[in-house]
Amino acid sequence: MNQLDQLKQFTTVVADTGDFESIKQFSPQDATTNPTLIFKAVQQPEYKPLLEQAIAENKNSTLSGCALRDQIIDDLLIAFGTKILQIVPGRVSTEVDARLSFDVEATVEKARKLIAAYEAKGVSRERVLIKIASTWEGIKAAEIVEKEGIHCNLTLLFSLTQAIACAQAGVRLISPFVGRIFDYYKSVTGQNYQGAEDPGVQSVNTIYNYYKKFGYETQVMGASFRNVGEIIELAGCDLLTISPNLLEELKNSDAPISRKLSVEGAKQNDISKVDLCEKCFRWKMNEDAMATTKLADGIRQFGIDIVKLDKIVAGALA
Repeated sequence: MNQLDQLKQFTTVVADTGDFESIKQFSPQDATTNPTLIFKAVQQPEYKPLLEQAIAENKNSTLSGCALRDQIIDDLLIAFGTKILQIVPGRVSTEVDARLSFDVEATVEKARKLIAAYEAKGVSRERVLIKIASTWEGIKAAEIVEKEGIHCNLTLLFSLTQAIACAQAGVRLISPFVGRIFDYYKSVTGQNYQGAEDPGVQSVNTIYNYYKKFGYETQVMGASFRNVGEIIELAGCDLLTISPNLLEELKNSDAPISRKLSVEGAKQNDISKVDLCEKCFRWKMNEDAMATTKLADGIRQFGIDIVKLDKIVAGALA
């Protein structure tokens, strides 16, 4: 068995891409998208019809300006998600505009709107995860919509503090960003971490063990990988979302993979349970320079790519 097939024995494999052909090639269970992936995809000729479709669906809209472009972008996200769900047997993650990351009410409204749009296309809400940045406001918004049966993927997650708050809120899934944690510590220390020494790997280990120790149902999906070694060290994690180039590397190797994470192993850990209030959350995040920096950077970058996508839509309308 190649490494990809071995990994699938321990972990649900998710494709981290908006490219349909890549998804078909690697047969993942789920797929995730984000503003950066959609921005890149929509510039390719084969995906131009999806943008044209989103514009055509709004031809008779009474909206104009920013409101019209926002609606077209939402419809474009739904178009990508719907197509992806024709390929994968599981779920697709669709991201809320990063510019809403500090607005509980607007995030709740957007999540409801996206789910309603999917349901209008005949897609069950059980097959959709709404991606929301793991700010305090994002976590509180997720807590509200989870009670309505709208399941969430809390993204841009870099710390146990964020993970605990998500678990307390009852969110369906979190996406700790392995590679971006690695990037931060490599830039600070100059060290090129390998295997189990990788601080991104260690972060997901800590979160996974905490969740399983205390029986939280929130799923852990490692994300943002820089190399195959990080993935192999997290074999056994609930889910791993992996880019096409790393999926290809796994598929082309038959080196053995063994389970690294398990519920049984997690329960053996000596861990203290933490109860987080808003003040505690904000203080702990303030004390974690890496998590604070990378969360802000991630929101900023996704915001930039949404603006770029908006410009593409504006150009198409013109």
